[in-house]
Amino acid sequence: MLRIHFTGNDLAGVRMAAQPDVLWETILSFHRLRDRRGSVVYGEWRSEARIRLGGETRLLGALVPSRGYFPDFLTPPQGILGLDEGLDAIRATPPGRLHTELALIGAARSGHPAVPNALRALADGGSGPLGRLLGALRAYHRAAVEPYWSHIQARVEADRARRGRALLDGGADELLASLPPMLRWRSPVLEADYPVDRDVHLDGRGLLLQPSYFCRGTPVVLRDPELPPVLVYPVTHCEAPNVRTPGLPSLAKLVGHTRSEVLNAIGDGGTTSELARRAGVSLASASQHAGVLREAGLVATLRHGNAVLHTLTPLGAALLGGAQGAPAPAPQAPQGSREAREARETRCYARNGPVTS
Repeated sequence: MLRIHFTGNDLAGVRMAAQPDVLWETILSFHRLRDRRGSVVYGEWRSEARIRLGGETRLLGALVPSRGYFPDFLTPPQGILGLDEGLDAIRATPPGRLHTELALIGAARSGHPAVPNALRALADGGSGPLGRLLGALRAYHRAAVEPYWSHIQARVEADRARRGRALLDGGADELLASLPPMLRWRSPVLEADYPVDRDVHLDGRGLLLQPSYFCRGTPVVLRDPELPPVLVYPVTHCEAPNVRTPGLPSLAKLVGHTRSEVLNAIGDGGTTSELARRAGVSLASASQHAGVLREAGLVATLRHGNAVLHTLTPLGAALLGGAQGAPAPAPQAPQGSREAREARETRCYARNGPVTS
């Protein structure tokens, strides 16, 4: 069981991450790559990623076990700024910290803190082994994460909009209560099922909530209690990945004043009723136009209680802002029949094996 203890100051210091964290998504996606569960959401992605990787994951495999602890230095806070900034922060990790955290991998496996043989050169802190690690992380990210980044951004932004509405409606209490079902807010403690029994005392530092596309089943926290507290939790997956740029038929549907007004009305997010009111159209018309925009890859939709919440995808925001170019489309796996699997794996896939940092 994981228990995160809040004070009044901690509640005031709860905040949402502004965007997906590139290193958290990279490391957690490596767990998903080796996991057979969640095939509706991750199955086609796994197939595509494995083809692009060509089996070159040995160093990451030694560093990031399929279950249990992986080093905190792999997910520095600078990952929220982008891949280059995150890798620079990893490069600046002190040698003593490298050795300590790599020894914890051995402790998790055997009960004795010892650096695994495959990681001894890295633990010594030399520029060569560290450079190879950074190269492996960059190559893996380009193959497995970067092509899907727009979709990841869209799902995280939809989750942020949902949590933001909860915060506006009822403050930090409502925000924490709105988190996915594997997290239970029992003021002043946030609880979750966890592979080990652990208490995290925030001690007035607040908490960063980081929604993640590749986190699955259980939340993730850093092991070192001295590091800034962060809680990584899964976004809700209600569909298989569908990363695409709208084709000509979809773009043709966007021509017209009313649909442009609805796209503009979505802004930072809104329910169907709010879109109808902002655009001056009927509820049925707003719902229809939002559906077309969603099919074109410009809008993400997430249910929030009895309402449906719409947010712009990065492509929708770029189009609305008058961007001259669109992001390159990510590879899209062939779409076969998935009815049988979808019947077994609906909603948010909340039963994954434990992953901790």
